[in-house]
Formats: sequence, structure tokens, C-alpha cells
Amino acid sequence: MSVTRSAGATAAQAKNSRWLELLTRVGFIGYGIVHLLLAWLALQIAFGKSGEEGNQNGALRTLGEQPLGKFVLVAIAVGLFAMAVWQAFQAVIGHQSKTGKERIFERIASVVRVIVFTWLGWTAIKVVRDASANSSNQQQQLTEKLMASDGGRWLVGLAGLVLAAVGVGMVIYGLKKKFERNLKTGEMSRKTHQLTRRLGMVGYAARGAVFAITGLLIVVAAVKYDPEKARGLDAALRTLRDQAYGPWLLSLMALGIAAFGVYCFFQSRYRKV
Repeated sequence: MSVTRSAGATAAQAKNSRWLELLTRVGFIGYGIVHLLLAWLALQIAFGKSGEEGNQNGALRTLGEQPLGKFVLVAIAVGLFAMAVWQAFQAVIGHQSKTGKERIFERIASVVRVIVFTWLGWTAIKVVRDASANSSNQQQQLTEKLMASDGGRWLVGLAGLVLAAVGVGMVIYGLKKKFERNLKTGEMSRKTHQLTRRLGMVGYAARGAVFAITGLLIVVAAVKYDPEKARGLDAALRTLRDQAYGPWLLSLMALGIAAFGVYCFFQSRYRKV
């Protein structure tokens, strides 16, 4: 057996680990909790009652301040790291039911998820250690440094366009119900299937809209040389709040994010892992 085949066989065996599957399903629960807290922060921002960051970082800090919050954060971090490992295997040897460009796209998406889950898990650990910094300020500082360099504004603008495109793609992904192909729909009752479908459609559409707004704000920051607008998700939520009927629009967005959080709980049970 060649080294490549041996490595592939070892990876496949690890990918099918029962423990990894269980921890990944715990991770989906943690991911859902983070989005429910994010939805709560969005509601607070909508009516001017929150001084906390309106992003995943703020959600994790909010959780850490609750009774037994740090214990829950550790459990969430373990689950998120397991999800990162699972997606790493998916990037290397997964998505075999797909071919050509579709498989390449899915593997790239898995790489992105590895980064996201690892970052969220590490953020949770930093919150437990009381070492979590303001991520919106960090993003603004990074944008300022990039803009100060040759071609930096073009790079920031390109990053914003990519993020906006990802947001639009997420909305389409949700509205076309493409997420269902990753679920064990055959194990669901009719009512559970209907509920999961609706939560997924609303949840992905809401997340995609927020991503798109965030990306557009980053583009505006690059065009106007205004790094303060490039503060990520928190800036997107606060910008939406400041528009006509903003608080109500942001409240609807918060409900959509909460729907995605509940959808994650169903993924914990029915996602193909």
C-alpha cells in the first residue's frame, strides 16, 4: 500500500471515529447557543440597551458571565474544536459524493469552516481565561494598518466584496434549501422535517444578510478610507439599527439568527457526520 493510500485510510478511520462524531454533535449544540446569545445581543442593540459587542465574541463573553458559564464555555470549546477536526477531514478526504467543481467548492468551504470553528473555540478558551479582547477594535486596527500600506485599500475592498458574495451565497443556499442534503431527513417525522426546513431557510437567509451588510461596510471603509466602518458584525448590526425602521428590521434579523441557533440543535441530531 502506498504512503498516500495509507494516510488516506488512517484519515478515513479517524473521520469515522464515534468519539469525534459525538463531540462534533456537542459542538453543534454549542454553536446554536452562541447564535441564540448573538440574537439576544442584537435585540439589545436594536433598542439601545447593550454595551457588549454584537458578535460571537460578545456572545461568548455574555455566556461567561453567567453561573457555570465558564464550565459551559469549556464544553462548547471542546465541541467547536471537534467540529474543526471533522471539517479538516472533510477538506482532505470528504465530499466524495460530489465531483468536479462542486467538490472543490465544498472542500474550500470546509477549510473556511475549520478556521471559523477553531477561532470560535479559541475565543471561548480566552474568555474562560479572562483574556478576550474587543474583536471589533482589533478588526478596525488591522484595517487601519492595511490601508496604510501600498495596495492595502484594494485588499480591504476585495475582502469586503468576497464577504458580501459569501453572504449572498448563504441567502441563496438557505432559500433553495440546499442545506437539506446534509441532513438525515429520512429519520425525521414530517413535522420535524417541516420545522427544520423553515428554521434552516430563515436562519441561513438572516446570517447571509448580516454577512452581506458586513462585507459592504468593509467596501465602504476602503472607498472612503474610514477604518471605523470596518468593525465587522457589530458595525453591521449597529448600522442596520440606525436606518429608518432600523430597530424593527434588526429585531427581525435577530429572530432569524435565533432561528439558525435552534436549527443547529436539530443539526446536532440529524446532521450527517
